[in-house]
Amino acid sequence: MKLLAQNTLEIKKSKFIGLLYEVKSEEEVNTILQNLKKEHKKARHFPFAYRIDNKIRKSDDKEPSNTAGLPLYNIIEKKDLNNVLIVVIRYFGGIKLGAGGLFRAYSNTASELLKNN
Repeated sequence: MKLLAQNTLEIKKSKFIGLLYEVKSEEEVNTILQNLKKEHKKARHFPFAYRIDNKIRKSDDKEPSNTAGLPLYNIIEKKDLNNVLIVVIRYFGGIKLGAGGLFRAYSNTASELLKNN
């Protein structure tokens, strides 16, 4: 597991930390997620998406359905990436963004990660 890119966006006082990893197994994904949750104890959400050998999984992690994991996965699919994990750590800033706002925030965070990759 190797961190390939990282970025941070702030939208309406919420902080979105995007991370792009190269991964080879679901065990690596689980280890990364566990470590991030320990490291960022005050973060509210850890949505993710990955594709490993064309096995796909995505999670909204308590965000409204299809507002977080789906836009992350769409980026993986659009760029035709394999053996990658995208995680976005969200620190809630107190202002609700709505479904459209969340979808755009997660999508933009993931897009920025891949600009240089």
